[in-house]
Amino acid sequence: MPGATTVLLVRHGESAPAHPERPFPLVDGHGDPPLDPVGQEQAQRLAQRLANERIDAIYVTNLCRTAQTAAPLADRLGIEPIVEPDLREVHLGEWEGGLLRVRAAAGDPLFEQIFREERWDVIPGAEALDVFDQRCSRGLARIVAAHPDGRVMVVVHGGVIGQLLHQITGSRRFAFSGADNASISEIVVHERRVVLRRYNDVSHL
Repeated sequence: MPGATTVLLVRHGESAPAHPERPFPLVDGHGDPPLDPVGQEQAQRLAQRLANERIDAIYVTNLCRTAQTAAPLADRLGIEPIVEPDLREVHLGEWEGGLLRVRAAAGDPLFEQIFREERWDVIPGAEALDVFDQRCSRGLARIVAAHPDGRVMVVVHGGVIGQLLHQITGSRRFAFSGADNASISEIVVHERRVVLRRYNDVSHL
């Protein structure tokens, strides 16, 4: 429809592994690991995939793995990425800095509870479900409002993609929580309706 915005939701590339004795640095309380070599290769393949497609703007979050994923395509297209901090990953409270991965690998019962209840705020100190939901919606709305009839790439996080697609489709909360690193999910947003066109496209990988 006239005025609709096409949004390519890209999950960042694979980030550096977590180590129990070496927590990730924090940015505004969020773990901020860089891409590892696999993630860097994924970013290059993403750029090759999209280099000849129309991209009007590129958005990233304030966490470095999204900027590093966007950089190869941004360099090819000569586009300066815009930071949208409201689309940063869900805050994991006491499990920030890579501890989520450590607890998952150890089979922590609380990790199983997260997926049983489909909410991150069972973790002590984690971001409340309604707060996360509202800021994801707010961040996407700002991008859409800035690009009517536009086509933009937004490099975000797995939890954010899951939350946005839950909002759009009315699915259960974690139905789309498994997006692969450097995958592409496409939505078309108009004031009258929002359409999910594809999910977890990894053909470039």
